[in-house]
Amino acid sequence: MSQALHIGLMVPINNTTFAQEVLSWMPPGSRATTVRIPRGKGLLTTETLPAYKAAALELATQFKDSDVDVVAYGCTAAGFIFGPKGDADLAQELQQVTAKPVVTTARSMVLTLQAAGVNDIALVTPYLDAVNTQLKAFLADGGIRVRRFNSFFANDVDALGRITAEQVKEMVMQTDDDGCQAVFIACAQLPTATILEELRAILGKPVFSSNWGTTHQAQLALV
Repeated sequence: MSQALHIGLMVPINNTTFAQEVLSWMPPGSRATTVRIPRGKGLLTTETLPAYKAAALELATQFKDSDVDVVAYGCTAAGFIFGPKGDADLAQELQQVTAKPVVTTARSMVLTLQAAGVNDIALVTPYLDAVNTQLKAFLADGGIRVRRFNSFFANDVDALGRITAEQVKEMVMQTDDDGCQAVFIACAQLPTATILEELRAILGKPVFSSNWGTTHQAQLALV
């Protein structure tokens, strides 16, 4: 798609990466309106998720009468905690509230890998064990196996925000092996726009990220 778009982005209030990276992959002239969902410094859990979801649905109402073309829900961890059905239900609720097409980063991850025709991947995340387990289950539901895995195990949003693109690149290089058909970098906060092409050239295989996958799916939603 070459037409400039107006994308509505929904991210945790601490996210400093998503909007910039999404726009870097959108057609020239595209713009974004970002809604930031309140949260504490701790990572999302099953206990804190209901209030987080309620806040997201309330904030999403501002997109209904706007000229936004598509809404992207950019909280990957929330999608994994919800699980495939819960993430799909949230997307449907957001679509009802906004009257716009909606994509989520969690589902975009699966769709990106399925479209690439890969089953065995190397996975890099910033998450703690609880979310990593749910992430692997989310992928398994979509027929994706995690052959190799590594995480930064960030214990709060401050630690998450300190992770650099160079650190992500180094972890990908350490994690991948010849048995992996592709690499996926999960989390809308992790910076990847400056390293994906280099990693693809070095590794000789597809390398995707949450932000790249969400941008691609947002454009497909309008085709």
